[in-house]
Formats: sequence, C-alpha cells, structure tokens
Amino acid sequence: MKLKYYFILLPVFILAASCSDYSKLMKSSDYELKYTKAVEYYEAEDYYRAQSLFEDLRGIYRGTDKAEKITYYNAYCSYGLGELSLAAYLFKDFARIYPASEHVEEVEYLAAYCYYLISPASSLEQTYTISAISELQLFIEKYPQSEKRAEAEELIDKLQFKLETKAYNNAMLFYTIMDYKAASTALKNVLKDFPDTQYREDIMFTIVKSSYLLAENSVYSKQYERYKTTIDEYYAFVDKFPESKKIKEAEKIYTNSLKFIENKNGL
Repeated sequence: MKLKYYFILLPVFILAASCSDYSKLMKSSDYELKYTKAVEYYEAEDYYRAQSLFEDLRGIYRGTDKAEKITYYNAYCSYGLGELSLAAYLFKDFARIYPASEHVEEVEYLAAYCYYLISPASSLEQTYTISAISELQLFIEKYPQSEKRAEAEELIDKLQFKLETKAYNNAMLFYTIMDYKAASTALKNVLKDFPDTQYREDIMFTIVKSSYLLAENSVYSKQYERYKTTIDEYYAFVDKFPESKKIKEAEKIYTNSLKFIENKNGL
C-alpha cells in the first residue's frame, strides 16, 4: 500500500520541485543559466516557460550575439503556443530587425502562414483571409525561387476559394429570399470578381432562373424585356455548359419565355 502511494505522489513531488526550480530561475540574475534553460525548454517544446525566460532576457542581451537567437526563439514560442497574431508580428519584426539573417526567408513565410491559419470560415469576416493572400503574394514576389513557392501558391488558391465561397453564398442569399433582381446582379458580380470560379455553372444557371422568375413575377409592362433577358441568359448558359445536368430545366425556362415573346408579338 505504501508503494502504491509512493508512485501516486512521486509525480506530484517532481512537478512541485520543477515549479520551484523554475520560479527560482525566473528570479535569478544568472542570465547565462537562464538562456541555457530557456533553450532547453524550447527544445522540449515547453514554449510557455521558454517564452517567459526569453522575454526576460531580451533586454539583457540587446545588442549582443545572443539577441538574434532570443528574438528568433521567442517568435517560435508564440507560434508553438498558438498565439498566431502575435507570432506573425514577431516573425515580421525579426525580419525587420535582422534583414541579413539566414532566417529571414523562413520567418517571412511563417508570418504569412500565420495569417493563413488565422483565416476564418467563409461565413465569417474575411479580413485575415485578404491579409493572408497579400502576405503570401508578397513572399512569392520577394522569393520567386523559394522552395516554399509552390506551397504558398496552393495556400493562395485555398484562400481565394474561401473568398469565392463567401461571395457565392452571399449572392445566393438574395435568390433564397426571392429578390431575383438583386440575385442576378450579385451573381454576375461573382463571375466578374472570380472569372475562374468553380461555381460558374451553378451561378450561370441560377442567373437564368432568377431572370425567369423576375419576369414571371413582374408587372405586365416589364415582362417582355425581362423574358428577352432570360432567353439571352439561357443562350449564354447552354453555350458554356451544353452537357449540364440542368439543361432540361433551362430548356423549359427558355420554352416558356419564348412562348411569352411569341404571344406578345402575335406569332
């Protein structure tokens, strides 16, 4: 029974001793020891303790050979702790302070990558997404031969798709609430802003449908022009997607629109 309690309490004693040692270290004026232990904590991925020590040492070693390493490690500590906004700032600050460092390309990429990681779901505000795209593009322009270029371009594509998705969903919301005129305008703006969008087929079909429903629900004096617009949108859709699964529905819309035009013209 005593042996059982020993094994239960041993980790508690070790933790208490460790905390006591760390507390003493933080109060110590042995800066070389602090630096050595900070690096040890960092390499053990104990970023919280490492960060506290590095922060304490930054002022002490300012202007010395260790200053660059402390600034570098400190930025990585924030990254390891998931403090991504702070990490992005610290990585960029490192590049600003030490422009000749061998780590500059590395940290500038990581700063951009932090913005990528912060970028929220497409349903939310996309300020960080736009910032991430900008930072990644700047990285590619500055380091066109970087081995990280392909990865940066892939990240940009993912971020662009997120912006496309938000724009598409916002435009489709007008269709959902049956504001068909606004839906057509918003969907055309998506095509203009994202000409290579993966949503093109669905957008162009929804424009056809929105034009038709707008015409159908319009006062008689506006129906003729709006059905003509529907026919034009139909031709644009089938020209781009002749094999679409929505062709039959589009053709039905076209036929009904054409009938109105023919009746109006007395054919």
